[in-house]
Amino acid sequence: MSIVVFEDQQTERLAPITLARLAATMTCGSLRLVDLVSLLSPDVYGISRPYLNAIQKMDYPQLKTLDASSGGSGTSDQPVSLMLNARIAPTASNFHVLAKLISSNIEGNNGSCVIMDGESMAAIINPPWSLHDLFAAGYLGMESILTKACDLPKLDWALPTIHLPHELIATNMSCIGENLDFRLELSERGVMGGAFQQQKDGLFVAASATIGEYVLTDTSKGPILIDAGAEIGPYTLLRGPIYIGPKARILEHSAIKDAVSLSHTTKIGGEVEASVVEPYTNKQHHGFLGHSYLGSWINLGAGTCNSDLKNTYGTVNMEYPFGKSQTNMQFLGCVMGDYSKTAINTGIFTGKVIGVCSMMYGFVTSNVPSFVNYARLFGQMASLPPEVMVSTQQRMFARRKVQQRGCDVQLIYDMHRLTQMERDKHGELVGV
Repeated sequence: MSIVVFEDQQTERLAPITLARLAATMTCGSLRLVDLVSLLSPDVYGISRPYLNAIQKMDYPQLKTLDASSGGSGTSDQPVSLMLNARIAPTASNFHVLAKLISSNIEGNNGSCVIMDGESMAAIINPPWSLHDLFAAGYLGMESILTKACDLPKLDWALPTIHLPHELIATNMSCIGENLDFRLELSERGVMGGAFQQQKDGLFVAASATIGEYVLTDTSKGPILIDAGAEIGPYTLLRGPIYIGPKARILEHSAIKDAVSLSHTTKIGGEVEASVVEPYTNKQHHGFLGHSYLGSWINLGAGTCNSDLKNTYGTVNMEYPFGKSQTNMQFLGCVMGDYSKTAINTGIFTGKVIGVCSMMYGFVTSNVPSFVNYARLFGQMASLPPEVMVSTQQRMFARRKVQQRGCDVQLIYDMHRLTQMERDKHGELVGV
């Protein structure tokens, strides 16, 4: 049974989250869609934005590719059982819906139909296109495929997708409890990592994880999962539901609470609440991070704090390139793209969107474009050339014993090109 996970044009509205990563690899409630789909079938293919193809092939072999030049030979003419939007929220509930869809197909339901999520095409069951047809169309031709699919019968099932960056933060808060329960079920079957040992009610710890002295755990509102190789420093508060990924480090005197999802190899200190942090990101000093999303390879300087509540206690509106969006969220912090950094004592105002590869100083009172030095407090905002970020990337990778590859370097240049319009809107920026 073959499954195709596709990105649509709406994926670009998830920037900066999806600038450096495939939409199917966004973390939410400790899970990613790529992980869930891999549990459903060994025959999973991925159609993504062209500049991420090399990253997909090297880092996510579970999302197979098919050379469009292969014509109709071999397996390229095989039918596709399921097409899934890469923006489908990676929740346990959605996984069970997908498993039910696959079960229905196996039982002989061979009709083509679609599942919509508002204006988005969430899934196409038994699409009338072969694997070759889909890869020949690719990402650039996917909108034409989806337009044709709109004429297929609609299946009235719920399969929520992520449309805008702040929705990922909201979904993380709403799904993390069920996702952690699902992760525990999988671990008991030897799937998705090693087994957890229940040290006390609601506290589940992998065998190779370590917990320092005088750590206070509160699982009254949800479980706490500490994965393999993670380290918890002494005098720390952990209040569930939270997930601490493999090889993550929680520094001493930290407070991690209320729907926090930390990916592998993160280093976290201070106070973190209701946030998602992707791999290799550092927030190891004191300071507050709340109701936010941090991409990978971010470093927050000591004393960096963000606001997640307006002084008026009203709901937060987000400003995106296409206009304002009402979030209906009273608590909402920031969304920060991969490779960005803050200096010591940086203050990020409520509901700000920070692009990739930027550096911030002082107060962040407005959205920050990608590839800029942002110091508006001092009357300065300068563009950062991609060469500077390539050198920074190499130094960061070396510190974590990660090999810098050609595709990693190319990604920096591609993101710089794709975000040029962000900087153009700010007029003439001084180079550094």
